Amino acid sequence: MNNEQLKEKMKKFETMINTADEQLAQELIASDASFYTPVSPKALYGGKGYLSVVHFMRKGFSDVQWKAEDMISENNKIAIRWTLTGTHDGEFLGVQPTGVKIKTSVMNFYYFNNEGKITNDIAAEGMIGILKPLGL
Repeated sequence: MNNEQLKEKMKKFETMINTADEQLAQELIASDASFYTPVSPKALYGGKGYLSVVHFMRKGFSDVQWKAEDMISENNKIAIRWTLTGTHDGEFLGVQPTGVKIKTSVMNFYYFNNEGKITNDIAAEGMIGILKPLGL
């Protein structure tokens, strides 16, 4: 895939995570793709696994949104700097809602197979940007 095709895929991916669209998740993420998060002891797989992270975030921040700010791509991989925003209006990691509005930058690296589907997502630790405003 060329760089422009990767960027177009990630624009669809942005829509997918902001709407929790299962159909887009299946289209964009390989079924055998594995994802690891700080909150899941086992790997999560495929589009459904990835969306479980989105749903986890929405439990604590019902209005959570990700906005792709910068993208750099080459050789079937892309790095994206996201701005994540939301309001802490639900329990999150055992913390009761505070009403605190968060805004933080997170960085992810995505890897694609030859079919143009995401096979891996490696996240730089953005959790500190969420926990700090909550006083954790």
